[in-house]
Amino acid sequence: MSLTLIVLLPFIGAVLPAIMIRAGRNACATATGSVTLLALILLMAKAPAVIAGEVFQVSYSWLPELGLNVTFFLDGLGLLFATLILGIGLLIIIYARFYLSKDDPMGRFYVFLLLFQGAMVGIVLSDNILLLLIFWELTSLSSFLLIGYWKHLPAGRQGARMALAVTGAGGLAMIAGMLILGDIVGSYDLTVILQNADLIQASPMYLPALILILLGCFTKSAQFPFHFWLPHAMAAPTPVSAYLHSATMVKAGIFLMARMWPVLSGTPEWFYIVATAGLVTMVLGAWIAIFKHDLKGLLAFSTVSHLGLVTMLLGFGTPMAAVAGVFHIINHATFKAALFMTAGIIDHETGTRDIRRFGGLLNLMPIAGTIGIITAASMAGVIPFNGFISKEMMLEEAWHTMWLDQNWVVPLLATVGALFSVAYSFRFIFHVWLGKPRDENLPHHPHDPPFGMWAPPALLTVLVVLIGLFPSVIAGPLVAATAGAVIGGELPEYYLSLWHGLTPALGMSVIALIGGSLLLMRHGGLMSVTANLSRPDAKAMFDCGIAKAVALSRLVSDNLHNGSLQRYLAIMVIGSIGIGLSGFYAQPDFQSGSRELLEVSPPAAIGWLLLVVTCVAAVFMHHNRLLTLLLVGVVGLIVSLGFIYLSAPDLALTQISVEVVTVILMLLALNILPKETPKESTPGRKMRDGIVSIAAGLGVGGAIWAIMTRDLTNSISSYHLANSKVEGGGTNVVNVILVDFRGFDTFGEIIVLGIAALSIFALIETVTQGEAAKRLANWVVDHRRSADRHPMMMVVATRVMLPLSLMVGVYIFLRGHNEPGGGFIAGLVVSVALVMQYMASGFGWTQNRMKVNYHGMIGLGVIAAAITGVSAWVAGLPFLTSGFVHVHLPIVGEFELASAMGFDLGVFLTVVGAVMLALAKLSQVERMAEHVDINAEPMDHDPSATAAPAASPEKEA
Repeated sequence: MSLTLIVLLPFIGAVLPAIMIRAGRNACATATGSVTLLALILLMAKAPAVIAGEVFQVSYSWLPELGLNVTFFLDGLGLLFATLILGIGLLIIIYARFYLSKDDPMGRFYVFLLLFQGAMVGIVLSDNILLLLIFWELTSLSSFLLIGYWKHLPAGRQGARMALAVTGAGGLAMIAGMLILGDIVGSYDLTVILQNADLIQASPMYLPALILILLGCFTKSAQFPFHFWLPHAMAAPTPVSAYLHSATMVKAGIFLMARMWPVLSGTPEWFYIVATAGLVTMVLGAWIAIFKHDLKGLLAFSTVSHLGLVTMLLGFGTPMAAVAGVFHIINHATFKAALFMTAGIIDHETGTRDIRRFGGLLNLMPIAGTIGIITAASMAGVIPFNGFISKEMMLEEAWHTMWLDQNWVVPLLATVGALFSVAYSFRFIFHVWLGKPRDENLPHHPHDPPFGMWAPPALLTVLVVLIGLFPSVIAGPLVAATAGAVIGGELPEYYLSLWHGLTPALGMSVIALIGGSLLLMRHGGLMSVTANLSRPDAKAMFDCGIAKAVALSRLVSDNLHNGSLQRYLAIMVIGSIGIGLSGFYAQPDFQSGSRELLEVSPPAAIGWLLLVVTCVAAVFMHHNRLLTLLLVGVVGLIVSLGFIYLSAPDLALTQISVEVVTVILMLLALNILPKETPKESTPGRKMRDGIVSIAAGLGVGGAIWAIMTRDLTNSISSYHLANSKVEGGGTNVVNVILVDFRGFDTFGEIIVLGIAALSIFALIETVTQGEAAKRLANWVVDHRRSADRHPMMMVVATRVMLPLSLMVGVYIFLRGHNEPGGGFIAGLVVSVALVMQYMASGFGWTQNRMKVNYHGMIGLGVIAAAITGVSAWVAGLPFLTSGFVHVHLPIVGEFELASAMGFDLGVFLTVVGAVMLALAKLSQVERMAEHVDINAEPMDHDPSATAAPAASPEKEA
């Protein structure tokens, strides 16, 4: 349970910052930090056992038929990444409290941060690849909010859009790859997949799955050629950059490559794709970083380079390279998070991030300078810091690696990448902290920040030094546990130490240090040379691609989505006809089924004839809107009678209720439209529409004939009939299907219904404002209206019928599990009763006595249905599995209680809320069109007030 809580705590705690910000910034930061700290404590409680080799796992059934279960597991790899996410996250929360200005909405920032944190923890602890994909997409969405936090800055909005587009596209590719992987193995559980390396690599779908999964990893971890988005994401506040681009988001792709390493690595395809991409990214990112003048830009490209380093190590496919990669993940997270926070301190205290304006800041900012110099030296691979050890391990593995049978390519490029890394790291040291000041007129006078701002990077700097001096003690156990989880087998012999003797890697490291120093000395000359070189602009290419995609979509939309409902219907109907004809083309010898045909009874013939006549009349009378609406209502009534004739009372009740509600709401809408529609169609268009309609009718009729004349004894209906009472606890099969067997479908449908109602509200809300409101104010209604807007007979009748109708609704609701009825029908019945009350007594009078928030009612209904489904999880059952018990009470006797009642209540509330919300907005438009003030209607006055005796002159005086 604590494993699940570790994942859920950030999501649950995301509510706290929005609430606690009212108590002050300190309270908001404390509440946010407490959530992360609690999750970290729960994680650390399991750390000793995980390091000892134990694996924790917890599983909840969700959609087992689809292979989607909520399953988490914690091994060494998950422990490492979860520790980085929560540990560095806690430091970032403290740092952000002092970094963000009083004008920045801190509560919103911490909400986004916790949502992102929860998604990242979900990725690293998921044992189901489908669940992992859900969390993966959540990181893209929440990082979009974080990167675009300063939404007033165009660069922030553009960087967020670019990050979302690139990582989102890669995520879509990865979804396909993961589905292929699950199909090969026959399971979507990671623990099962990781045990089937031979099966996966022997499959002909191995390469497509590998490429698709790597697309997701490369886009998320900014590997070439998808590296361009990360530097533009630096427009985010520095706490975001320090968190996302050192230990979390950009490490997600690295994590997935490490997680899938046991089953995907070890093949030439893996080596040449992953190692090559990593090697190119390492060298290219380091080269670009040398010439960046923006501090965060330099660190961004250095991050790209170091991510390429880890990718390259994982791509080598050897156990020792995996160990080196794991160790560098730890080291990079420590020194890079500290460097980003240091860059934020410089920006915060000086007002600029331009390296060309700095120099000698160590004298003015000694604490921040010490932090920056140590962590930058570690990034350069200077002894005795932790970066030196993992760089030595990388160079050692590169020395033993061949590329296309050449043993010099990888060592040479790895040394060049290390040399460039020294150059940009030393530039961060010498051009910022040492030397003489280059600009005496900085926007702010430099000084050290408050304790809360330098303490988090200082703590990471201490780790940089301690891991460098005592690597086997501080990091050894965690590295071993993590590498063991990555390799999935026995670890190679290795020893974490500062000194490994006189090795080729040491020589390569010395070359890198000397070469990097010389390169920095020639930085000015190189800068002028590179400035004159033409090079592709990734941002311009991305913007051009987006612009062309938008132009293409606009072209398609303008031709398809032109506002003509007739065109929309034609496209859908013609598409359906085409699909149907393809079936006839595939089986040209179409024949009807072998079922015996029944004789046509007189009632059925009469009903069919009435249905046809009414439909044809509606077509020919469509210019008269009111008459057409009534004819459509008659069609619905005939369909309801058909359901009754075929012994389907549930469907009949539903159909009748829907027709009543629809007719009333449509009457409100028609009230502000002309009485008759203008004649728009030409004879040619009518002929075309007639041909399409006849073809569609013949197609639907043929499909129904083909289905109804075939033997369907093996359909699922027999299962529903046999198990409705046994498993669902109800004899009303239709209701049990809706709330149990197909409850997930119903859950989706009420969500769609709620969204539809809210969409109606939003659309009509735009009509009541701006230019549309002015048009309504000048609207001339061409309908003849009765002088008596509220007939007394109707008022009295609805007052009497309202409590009776509500009782009928409750009765239908309670009996629905065993008799015709249920939440949907009950909701429609209650809605009709309330709608009649509005019609009889007026909107204002009724609304003043029914102060109900219909928005909230819709939300409450969806939540009630969701809680019912989640409750099944607590009992260890699949989502929305219902249970029932028989209860005996005195006098009442024995009756059944089913958990499905809670779900049905959610359906009921959603239906009532949706119908009444639509009614309220349509009524508002109608009143505006008819220029009716609510208080001007007689029934909108309290009758008791009008009946009160007049005041005496003395009292008036």
